[in-house]
Amino acid sequence: MNSPEKPAESGKHAPFSISGYLTNRQPNGDNLYANALVQFDKAVAHLNLKQGVIEAMRFPKRELSVSFPVEMDNRDIKIFRGYRVHHSIAKGPTKGGIRYSADVTLDEVRALAMWMTWKCALMNLPYGGAKGGVVVDPKSLSSRELERLTRRYATEISILMGPESDIPAPDMGTSPQVMAWIMDTYSMHRGFSVPAVVTGKPVEIGGSLGRTEATGRGVAVTILESLKLKNLNPGSITVAVQGFGNVGSIATKLVHDMGMKVIAASSSKGGVINRSGLSPSHLIKYYDESKGLTGFPEGDFISNEELLTLDCDVLVAAATENQITARNVNKVKARIIAEGANGPTTPEADEVLNANGAFIIPDVLCNAGGVTVSYLEWVQDLQSFFWPVEEINRKLTTLMLKAFQSVMECAESYGVSTREAAQILAIQRVADAIVIRGIYP
Repeated sequence: MNSPEKPAESGKHAPFSISGYLTNRQPNGDNLYANALVQFDKAVAHLNLKQGVIEAMRFPKRELSVSFPVEMDNRDIKIFRGYRVHHSIAKGPTKGGIRYSADVTLDEVRALAMWMTWKCALMNLPYGGAKGGVVVDPKSLSSRELERLTRRYATEISILMGPESDIPAPDMGTSPQVMAWIMDTYSMHRGFSVPAVVTGKPVEIGGSLGRTEATGRGVAVTILESLKLKNLNPGSITVAVQGFGNVGSIATKLVHDMGMKVIAASSSKGGVINRSGLSPSHLIKYYDESKGLTGFPEGDFISNEELLTLDCDVLVAAATENQITARNVNKVKARIIAEGANGPTTPEADEVLNANGAFIIPDVLCNAGGVTVSYLEWVQDLQSFFWPVEEINRKLTTLMLKAFQSVMECAESYGVSTREAAQILAIQRVADAIVIRGIYP
């Protein structure tokens, strides 16, 4: 990485016009792309980069917006809107999840694609960032409707997809089954099976052992490493987990196994608190049966808002974006914030948390376990040789710890926050790739 010289131009962005972009976006706590640009500008100001290289990383490489029909079970036809955004291809094919949510917007997908670029670069994976989304509440569809929507969306974005060009994965509202449908659809168009076109799929068709637990495992690994950095004993640590989906539930189980006490957990409609400690296995069983944590009998009800402001040592923010904002940040008491979700903390809240001495494990590091094992799955598919789960977990832990150490060293070297350090490292690596490759033609 270049030495921290004071740049001549970075941070001074001349007016730049791309049709469809509002380049003067300001952070408002709601627009994820505006927040991502604020983070980018803050980090890139520490680097001595040419203005053109900065602009090349500031905007997506390409975007695809599609509208497509799906036949419902009652034979009605509904039109759905979908997106696929490639942020960067400087370091390799694009990689990123597909989100099904009624709240999906193009700006959200742009931000998530950008963060995926930094995440992959930080972990030294040979990928650029991408993201996809469909504006739909998946819970409102039957299984057959969900399959038809998935196969049609996969067909629409297949002009971008491929094991050497763009590799989707699960995200909010999607699952290994959805990835299986996408893989099958793409394969049917090619005339032969192409398992490496997606990751996060079932192991029966080329998925990797350890992939389902990977993001939560990465969260737990970075929390434990943070405790070591702060000379804190896991046995004395209390943890609250917001978001009890795949990431939050796995992280809950693993930090409990490491000796920490989980005192609160919540899902979308609220959760439970018990200062004496909660049983992860009981929580997971109840969540699977009830599709939520409200009413869990081994504690008292707590809202998501209350959970974020609990007096605890570690707060795992694993729900969704924009959870810690200017509105509630002054009430956050946790000493360590582990960002299991993408973008849970707004730039304004970041400033307050850092000023208050909180230690943030930024999302591009904290939840990078998922894309890391997705990379391992892709490699296994390409070579048709699969590793045991112990080897997967060992590789994951090694890569997470290496990235964690690099971020800490960068933070100390530049005198910046952990989030800025993670993005400085990632941005420099992508910029280096752009410069080394050169400008075509």
